[in-house]
Amino acid sequence: MDRMIAAAQFGQQDIARGLGLNVTDLTCLGFLIEASAAGESLVAGDLAERVRLTTGAVTGVLNRLERAGYIRRTADPDDRRRVYVVMEETAQERILEVYGPFYQRLAALFGDYDADEIAVLADWFTRARALFGEALDDIREAGVTPPPAGGPRPHRE
Repeated sequence: MDRMIAAAQFGQQDIARGLGLNVTDLTCLGFLIEASAAGESLVAGDLAERVRLTTGAVTGVLNRLERAGYIRRTADPDDRRRVYVVMEETAQERILEVYGPFYQRLAALFGDYDADEIAVLADWFTRARALFGEALDDIREAGVTPPPAGGPRPHRE
């Protein structure tokens, strides 16, 4: 599992680079794609909450994604202070150029399993993601800080 997570982290760096982004921007773009696929409209604050960034940091991300042609911002007609983040129509195609071969390999792998086995896998990953999120919340709440290089063990603040 640790090796798969490490491969995914390094892979995200390569994919981000292939899309002309950094990993944080790619992560935010992923949340925007997920929301778009679910028919949701996100505002900057929604995105900040999902990725655990400040609204100021998300503004920088959105500026970069907009300059790169992945998103556009549209004002809420009922509240001009509220701005929705919308995927550009060409964004999905550009993203699939990079992710497509990976998704094809995953589809072939899933072809080796029957529907019941896939249901178990989906359940496991859903539950593991929730547990991982809970563990990260615990770490954040504990305020554990990393030691300086070659320094003492982490401490609580």
